[in-house]
Amino acid sequence: VVCTTSGTAAAELHPGVVEASHARVPLIVCTADRPQRLHHVGAPQTIEQTNLFGTAVRWSFEPGLAREPDRNWWRTLGARAAAEAIAGAGPIHINLAFDEPLLGTALPLPPGRADGTPWHVVVSRASVEPPVGTAGGERWRRPGMIVAGGGAPPPELTLAVADNLGWPVLADPRSGIRVAHPAVVAAADAILRDPEVRNALAPETILLLGQPWASRVLAEFVESAGRAGAEIVAVGGSLSDPARVVHEFHRVDGSLFLGELASVRVSAAPGWRSGWERVEVAAQGAIDKALDNDPLSAGGRTTEPGTARHLFGALDATTTLFVSSSMPVRDLEWYGGPRANPPRVLSNRGANGIDGVTSTALGVASGQDTPVVAVLGDLAFLHDASALASVGDDTGGSCTLVVLDNGGGGIFSFLPQAGILESERFERVFGTQQQVSVSEVARGFGLPVADVSTLAALDEALGRFVGRQQRCVIRVELPSRTDNVALHERIHAAVIDATRATLAG
Repeated sequence: VVCTTSGTAAAELHPGVVEASHARVPLIVCTADRPQRLHHVGAPQTIEQTNLFGTAVRWSFEPGLAREPDRNWWRTLGARAAAEAIAGAGPIHINLAFDEPLLGTALPLPPGRADGTPWHVVVSRASVEPPVGTAGGERWRRPGMIVAGGGAPPPELTLAVADNLGWPVLADPRSGIRVAHPAVVAAADAILRDPEVRNALAPETILLLGQPWASRVLAEFVESAGRAGAEIVAVGGSLSDPARVVHEFHRVDGSLFLGELASVRVSAAPGWRSGWERVEVAAQGAIDKALDNDPLSAGGRTTEPGTARHLFGALDATTTLFVSSSMPVRDLEWYGGPRANPPRVLSNRGANGIDGVTSTALGVASGQDTPVVAVLGDLAFLHDASALASVGDDTGGSCTLVVLDNGGGGIFSFLPQAGILESERFERVFGTQQQVSVSEVARGFGLPVADVSTLAALDEALGRFVGRQQRCVIRVELPSRTDNVALHERIHAAVIDATRATLAG
C-alpha cells in the first residue's frame, strides 16, 4: 500500500504504477484529494485525479468524503481493494477525498466476519486443475528447453522437471535457478549469438516460465524457433509475447503446472542436453579467460561485465542483489556465472525504466534484516537522488549502492546510432554525458562513500559497508563507454570461438 497527498504528489506515482502493472505486482495506491467543491476553481494542490493512472490500474474507485452514515461499507471497500489487486495481479487506485480541518479521529470499522476471513475473497479456478493434459504430451518427448525468468517456480522443482525431460534450463539470475547444476545454462546470450551454434542447438519445444529475459538475442532465438515450427508454451500470469509465437498460454500457478509435468516420465533424444552442457562449460571458461586477459581489466581493474560477474559470484547468499534496468541487468544476465548458492536477485523490469531505482532498493532494504547491494548506473542514481533524503530512519537492513560510473547512458553506445552520428551530436542526444559528481552527491546527503577502480578495492569496500552501514555508496570507476562496447564484443567473440570448437570436437 502506498499513500500520498493530493496534486503532483499523486502524479509522481505514475512510473511506479506502470512498473507494477507490467510486472504484475499487487499494489494499492491511495491518493488524497480535495472535496469536490474545490475542484475547477483554482484551489491549491488540486488537480483532476479521476482516472489519473488510466489503463495502468486494474480497478479504481472514488468513495467521496468519509461520512458516518457510510461507515458500514468501508470494510468491504478495503477488502475489495485487496482482492482486486491480488486477483488482478497489479495496481488499483482509491482516490480519497478529505475536508478541513483534517484533524478528525478515525472511527472503528464495522465488525468483520465471525471466522476472521476477509470480507471478499477471489478464488482462481486455475489453481485447482493445471491444464496439462495428454493431448500435448508428445511435445514433452521432443528435444526442448526451459527458459526461466524472474518469478519462475522454485529451482528444485524446475530442475527436477528438466532432469525428467532431459532438457537444459536457460536461467535468468532473477529466477533463482542460476545454480551449479548440469542442466543450468547461464551464458545463453553469448552462446546464441553464433548462427552455427543456434542451428545446432535448435529445440522443438520451449517452455517459458516467469518473466522474459532482458536479452534481445534470446528473444530472437525463441522467435526464430517458433517460426521454424517449435511449440512454445508459456506458463504464469503474464501474457508476454511481443513476437506472437507462443502456442499456448497457461494462466496457472507455475509450481502446480510443473508438479503435474514432473510426473510425465519422458526423456528427450539421448545426448540432447549434453550438447548444451558442453557449450555452457566452454562459454563460462571463455568469459573468464577473456576478462582475465583483456587490457581493460588487466591488474583487476573494474569493468562493467567484470563487476557484474564478480558481484554475482562473490556476494553472500543471504544478501539481496538488486540490479537496475539498462546495462546492469543485462551484464548480470549475460555474465553472471552459475554458483551453488546464489543471492536473491531483484530488478524493476516491468517497463524497463530507470525511475525510482534507488527508492526501490531502499524500500527492499527497509523491509528486511538482511543486506541489500544495489547495482545501478550513474544516470539511474542521479535521476533518483532525492530518495537519499529519506534515509534518516534506522529501520531495515543495510543498503549499499554500487554506482557504475561511465559518465552517461552506456546502453546507447550499443545502438547503431553510436556508429552513425557524429560524436558530439551522439553525446548530446544519446550519451547524456554527466558533469555531476556521484560521490559528492552522496556525501552531500551524509552517506559514507568509497571510490574504487579495482575488484580488490571493491571487495574491501563491500566488506566495510555491507551489513555494517545502513546506507552507503560505492562509486565504481569504469573505462569509457566506447571501450565498454569493444570489451563486450571481445567477450562474445571469445565465446563464439570456444563454443564452435566444442561442438566441432
